[in-house]
Amino acid sequence: MINSYFDLIDQTYYFPQEGFDLRNEWLYFNGLSLQYLIEKYKTPFRLTYLPKVGSQIKKAKNLFNRAIRLSDYKGKYYYCYCTKCCHFSHVIKEALNHGVHLETSSSFDIDLIFKLFEAGLIDQNIILIHNGYKTDDYLRKIIKLNEAGFYNSVPVLDSMQELDRLIALTDRKLKVGIRMAINEESSSAYYTSRLGIRSSEIIDFYKSKIQDNPNLELKMLHFFVDSGIRDDIYYWGEFKRALQIYADLKKQAPSLRAINMGGGLPIRNNLSFNFDYDYMIREIVRNIKDVCVDAGIEEPDIFTEFGKYTVGESGAVIFSVLEQKQQNDNELWYMIDNSLMNTIPDSWSIYEKFILLPINKWNNEYTRVNIGGLSCDHSDYYNSEDLDQEIYLPVNRPGDKEPLYLGFFHTGAYQDAISGYGGIKHCLIPSPRHIVVQQDSKGNFVEHVYREEQTVDHMLHILGYSDSNKVLNK
Repeated sequence: MINSYFDLIDQTYYFPQEGFDLRNEWLYFNGLSLQYLIEKYKTPFRLTYLPKVGSQIKKAKNLFNRAIRLSDYKGKYYYCYCTKCCHFSHVIKEALNHGVHLETSSSFDIDLIFKLFEAGLIDQNIILIHNGYKTDDYLRKIIKLNEAGFYNSVPVLDSMQELDRLIALTDRKLKVGIRMAINEESSSAYYTSRLGIRSSEIIDFYKSKIQDNPNLELKMLHFFVDSGIRDDIYYWGEFKRALQIYADLKKQAPSLRAINMGGGLPIRNNLSFNFDYDYMIREIVRNIKDVCVDAGIEEPDIFTEFGKYTVGESGAVIFSVLEQKQQNDNELWYMIDNSLMNTIPDSWSIYEKFILLPINKWNNEYTRVNIGGLSCDHSDYYNSEDLDQEIYLPVNRPGDKEPLYLGFFHTGAYQDAISGYGGIKHCLIPSPRHIVVQQDSKGNFVEHVYREEQTVDHMLHILGYSDSNKVLNK
């Protein structure tokens, strides 16, 4: 008896599962036929499935609001989307349709905010959280927002010097937040985060610089754990330390009204992913309430900055296997039709795992493989999965007319920005076609090509070869 790839998956995981289903030996992604897209647009292509953005937002909002009701919690919950995770207008528009507020990270982010306002997609009541190191240009644009009537614009101070530079640029009344520096995990190359103000200095900083300044109102304490919200000793330790700082600061600063939990909820990066979102959110709300009751202070509004959680599971990249190479007795390589380094750079830069599945040939027997990209770089490969750190995929049978198609899923966060969307690519391998899928009022899928595959003329123009005679004779 030959065990098929379907047998392997069926015996190893719960399958089908949310977002993934099999019909007539072809994989469906959130009910969307990948066979249809492949036959219509060919590979490679990048896919954004917008309805997933909305469903993620609704899930988190419902869980937080339910936890607040169950705990008789007096504060409110605010969902902020981190624009840095994916700046595309179609993603931010979809998020705004579900009532999110926004978090910015740099000067140009403020220009994006004004574009959204000009288009009528946001109004001046939206809450804007400004994180990151503040250059003078970034600070000036934050002030410009305030002048334009965005009174819920809150710069979160990343250092004490930022406040001095902010005050020097304006005499307007401003709401501000303070970012608390956290202790990094023991495996980190450094002990304390470079971001934020040391917890031992926060209260003195407030008293000396903010308390008596009539133009400043402290509204928020922000803390950020880079590894995100996790049910482990490290996360709960940093979280409870931040709550204690909040309680101590609140007693000095009556205007303080919000705690901002930077660092997002995890997303599924393998088929065995198991995270109890409901439990974690209930515990977060309960812990905040307990600390406030013990300290005799009012319960703060809770802000979260969910970027990867919002958009990560909406993305996919689809490839064809061009060739298989048996390099030795143990190594079989599937060579795909684009570069992994260029399309999902986190897979090689920080060894991020994504869900990898074949699109077709699920009834073929399976074999252990490595996946190689088109570039000549040694690091352009992927061979890490949760099956003992190995990849198993369907065998490409000799004589098969149809190629094997592969999909990397939940790639919607950061990959476009890190790879430099539409710019110069390693080995001049073009950016693939980008397809965006929505649903109409009747629930039907509607797709459009957001951008075609990058052309050689476009890439050479960026490099200065648009007028070759002028370049070569210069």
